[in-house]
This record gives sequence, structure tokens and C-alpha cells, in this order.
Amino acid sequence: MAPKHHPAPLSGGDRKALKKELSKSRAMINIFAERSAERRREGEALIREADNLACQSWNEKMWSDGGPIDPSPTIDQAINGGFPWLEIKCSRCQTPRDVDLCALRHVPTTCVHDLAGRLVCQKC
Repeated sequence: MAPKHHPAPLSGGDRKALKKELSKSRAMINIFAERSAERRREGEALIREADNLACQSWNEKMWSDGGPIDPSPTIDQAINGGFPWLEIKCSRCQTPRDVDLCALRHVPTTCVHDLAGRLVCQKC
């Protein structure tokens, strides 16, 4: 936005009132910026917690049902939720291995269960 130009009033009382209002406005800028940053931190913490709970829920479904369950969290949700490693079995030879999700190149919306089926070990 373009900066506003406030022409100085001619009378002394109006100049004082304008100066007072401008100082209040400048003080509110800092207050609103601090509130915004605080709310953003709170929101990011809530999103991290939600991602963690989604991953835990998916892990429990995998454990109880015994296979890849659709829908699964996205890779970015898993990383954000504190699950940067994925334990999988090769889709061909069933060799178990751990995969670092942070090191994989992926589209942000790729689901974990989609990725697990596409990964094969180096022997295969």
C-alpha cells in the first residue's frame, strides 16, 4: 500500500490532535504485529500437534489392520508431526528397511501409503 500523507492542520489544537492520533496508530502497529506473530506461533504448534495425531492414528490403524491404509497422512504432515522416518518392506522381496522422508524428493501432497508401494530396495 502507498504511504498516507497527512497534511498538517493549520490550527495548533488540530496539529496536537493529529500528532496524538498518529502516535497512537504507530503504537498499535507494534501491538498488532506482536499479536500476529504470537497467533502464528500458536497456530503452527496446533498444526504440528494435529499432524502428529494423524500419524499416530494411521500407525495404530496399520498395526491393527496389518497393511497400508488409505487415507494416510501426507509426507509433509509426517515430517511436521515428528515422524521423519518410514519403516517399510520392499514391495518385491519384502526386505524391511527405514526411509528418511526428509531426504526424498516428493510432491507436498504425496500420501505415505502411495509412496510405500513405489519404493523398492537396491537389490531389486
